[in-house]
Amino acid sequence: MTTRESAPRRRTAAGPLAWRPSGPWVRDQLIRHAMVVVMLLIIAYFSYRSARFGTPDNLQTIAIAAAPFALIALGQTLVILTGGIDLSVGSVIALSAMAAAATVKGHPERLWLSVLVAVVVGLAAGAVNGLLVSKVNVPPFIATLGMLTTASGLAYVIGGGAPINGLPENFGEIANNQILGLQIPVIVMIVGIVALALIMKRTSYGMRVYAVGGNPVAAQIAGIKTTRILFSVYALSGLLAGLSGVMLASRVISGPPNLGQGYELDAIAAVVIGGASLLGGRGSILGTALGLFLIQTLNNGLDILVVPAYWQSVIKGALIVAAVTVDVWSAKRRV
Repeated sequence: MTTRESAPRRRTAAGPLAWRPSGPWVRDQLIRHAMVVVMLLIIAYFSYRSARFGTPDNLQTIAIAAAPFALIALGQTLVILTGGIDLSVGSVIALSAMAAAATVKGHPERLWLSVLVAVVVGLAAGAVNGLLVSKVNVPPFIATLGMLTTASGLAYVIGGGAPINGLPENFGEIANNQILGLQIPVIVMIVGIVALALIMKRTSYGMRVYAVGGNPVAAQIAGIKTTRILFSVYALSGLLAGLSGVMLASRVISGPPNLGQGYELDAIAAVVIGGASLLGGRGSILGTALGLFLIQTLNNGLDILVVPAYWQSVIKGALIVAAVTVDVWSAKRRV
């Protein structure tokens, strides 16, 4: 059965053809845009339950909370589009945050240096993942699981097993300063989403990423350097995790060695909820952004309603399963 892209036109009593949505067309559109519908329902529910939810201050709180997650979710999207997975981003966040904190403590007047160090550390970790996956042919799950453990250990090594505290107050400017009424992490998030969305839709690099994820053998036969593409997506994922790490450390003006713990699961959840296939070749940056904001909106609304954390985990897990189920069902209907 094929999916109709538009509703049929039917002749009215007056004679001319009129556009009338049919039942199957409406159902198909609801399935196709299921996450948008869910997002609107969640917003409507929390707005009804709490007057505080829809306030500008709370919306800004959601955006600020989403910004660090957005960076690692964007990197995770690129990796998943190639059919891989990056389990190390949470630990890379911690390692980059500790490296940035140690740098700014030694050079308090050079904020830019702490950002550079964090990004370079994240890029290096991602490059190692990329080399293992693309050159040594280590399965992505194993390669990034090893990096998860290694980066987590190195984060504790940098701090001597303890957080790095006593950082200069100006370190907080990285995450807490505003430009045009928006905090810097929110601006970075918006720029990242727009830039990567354009790259994936309008450039040959984006086409190659989708091709490698869809059929790596066919992509290689077509002349695509699959090893370069695989290396690049893991390197970018690490770089974005490094940037996320320094922003999170700046927000708390500290260097906790356990920062980012479990973030990789939320990043993967955002990508999957956004419609990406874990088998690769299907997904989008805008879909990931929608999945990310759905999760953050849900977390925020449940916090406002004082729902216990364990129930939040249950609800989030059910949402992920539902999203994958709808995605699989809609994919079968399109065949």
